[in-house]
Amino acid sequence: MSDRRNEIDTLRAHPARMYDYYLGGKDWFPADRAAAEEVLALSENVRTAARANRAFMRRAARALAEAGVRQFLDLGAGIPTAPNLHQVVQEVAPECRVVYVDNDPMVVEYVDVLAHGTPEGDTAYVEADAFTEDVLKHPAVTGTFDLSQPVALCFFALLHFAPDERNPYALVRDMCARLPSGSHLALSHITPDFAPEDTRRGEEIYRRSGTPFQARTREEFVRFLDGLDLLEPGVVVADEWRPDPSDEQGHPKWEPAQVGSYAAVARKP
Repeated sequence: MSDRRNEIDTLRAHPARMYDYYLGGKDWFPADRAAAEEVLALSENVRTAARANRAFMRRAARALAEAGVRQFLDLGAGIPTAPNLHQVVQEVAPECRVVYVDNDPMVVEYVDVLAHGTPEGDTAYVEADAFTEDVLKHPAVTGTFDLSQPVALCFFALLHFAPDERNPYALVRDMCARLPSGSHLALSHITPDFAPEDTRRGEEIYRRSGTPFQARTREEFVRFLDGLDLLEPGVVVADEWRPDPSDEQGHPKWEPAQVGSYAAVARKP
């Protein structure tokens, strides 16, 4: 692993490390724990939301691999949490290729984990901010993917970190436009629709810690899918997207307010 500790801002909370804290991981610093605990003080549902999002990632990635997609771009990949996306899709089809993208230098510490895939497939990592950099032109992407073939764009729990002023709709629209027919968009997104006051206060905590945040309503979420064909079951609460009891580790059914996010997968015609 590379040594990037001197580049990591340990005094400022980072969403990838806060997410790791919610999931019970150990790759965080006191600033991350403090911000995460402040959010958790509003509602313990945050831990459930993180689990539900992770489970949605596994189901969506597996479904796309089973449908024949062989290239996956995971934007905002975060700190590895097994099973990682490449492990999910390469179990279905060993030849799958995966590129992870994140802008937290700490994630670089785990490049060996992210790159350890099947001999038949390929994995790569890009340290970049997807909201400001043209990821599709990065050598790790162009060298790993055949961009004339379908790609799954995966925005799992990322786009709520892009307020409207960062124009995330244009980002998604542009990336989809540059990919061939048969490509897919998979995304999950925090919403205020089920617990508006807790969500609003959570947004404020993230912003005070230096992380932009904007939860979006169902109507706002659907805008990301303009021009694409929704896969069944459409736009739903994250744990209701093709639920698989074996994937949920036997938990009782969660309420929408516990999950707090929408999810969808759509195909480019």
